[in-house]
Amino acid sequence: MEQPMSLRADQPLEPRGKHRLKRRGPQHVTPGPTKIQQKTQDPLTSPADVPVPEPRPADAQKAEVSKKDELKTQAPKSGGAADRLNQDKSHQKKQARPEPSADTENEPEPPSVAPTPPPKPGTVEPEVEPPAVAPQPPQKPADAGDEKMLPDPRSADLPDDKMPDEEVSCRERLKTLGVEFEEHKAESNPDIGCSIPYPIVLKTLGKSIAIGPGTELNCPMAEAAARFAADVIQPAAKAEFGADLQSIGQASAFVCRPRHGTRKLSEHAFGNALDIASFTLSDGKKIEVGPAPPEKDAKFLNAVRKAACGPFKTVLGPGADPDHALHFHLDLEPRRHGGTFCQ
Repeated sequence: MEQPMSLRADQPLEPRGKHRLKRRGPQHVTPGPTKIQQKTQDPLTSPADVPVPEPRPADAQKAEVSKKDELKTQAPKSGGAADRLNQDKSHQKKQARPEPSADTENEPEPPSVAPTPPPKPGTVEPEVEPPAVAPQPPQKPADAGDEKMLPDPRSADLPDDKMPDEEVSCRERLKTLGVEFEEHKAESNPDIGCSIPYPIVLKTLGKSIAIGPGTELNCPMAEAAARFAADVIQPAAKAEFGADLQSIGQASAFVCRPRHGTRKLSEHAFGNALDIASFTLSDGKKIEVGPAPPEKDAKFLNAVRKAACGPFKTVLGPGADPDHALHFHLDLEPRRHGGTFCQ
């Protein structure tokens, strides 16, 4: 009985019911590609009938980057023919199109010149130019400069029908000192506040000391000036120059005004102050009060100025302020505890 033929292990089986096995004779068989070679060559080709959608620009870039990363991590260091083929394709794509960086793959390239948005209608601010003329402060009302003086109790002093006893006694003392004077009518200015109810006009400060021009003072100030001339100025002139004091040139006596730059009434407004500008000696020498007198004159003037602080409550002169650069200011302003102010 004939035994069935055994099949070769390398011959593929054909499905049943289609073909019957043919007896094989001596044939020359050309060996085909092995399975290993088929597996290696399969990835090189893709089916022609399967359509592949074209990737979008952003997706293509991401896919390309992901593909590169996958090849880097999975490919062995000694790659085969497929690896070299993939690298050649990647190299050709790089040459055809520059590869975007990971940081800017999703960002559009900025334009060479930044576009300026058009201004909104009606909201464009005009350029501010400096004014041609500096702005002036608003003018004050017409009556703003009419500031009243600060109140002083002496502003209410008015003459009585009969001269008070202290005024009578003061005039008797002046006559004893050899002072020549004349009575003057009362001075009063209610709007400003000046007042001198019993003024006198001095002609001399003693038997041999003249004063001029007409010097209107209250009696206590006149007496203080006469005593100071006889007790201080006359001896100082004799000691320094060897001559007698002949006359005093006054710069101001009674003047109805406030102190410079203030709202406080000056002592001149009450006939209580005397400004001395010069001294004339019996030999004709004239000594003027100033900031830089000659040496001998300066010595005399300094002696008079220093001695005046005490008999008078206020003494000012050159160096005290610009208003007193050319005269001595002497007054009897009442001060707390009988103090003095001398500069």
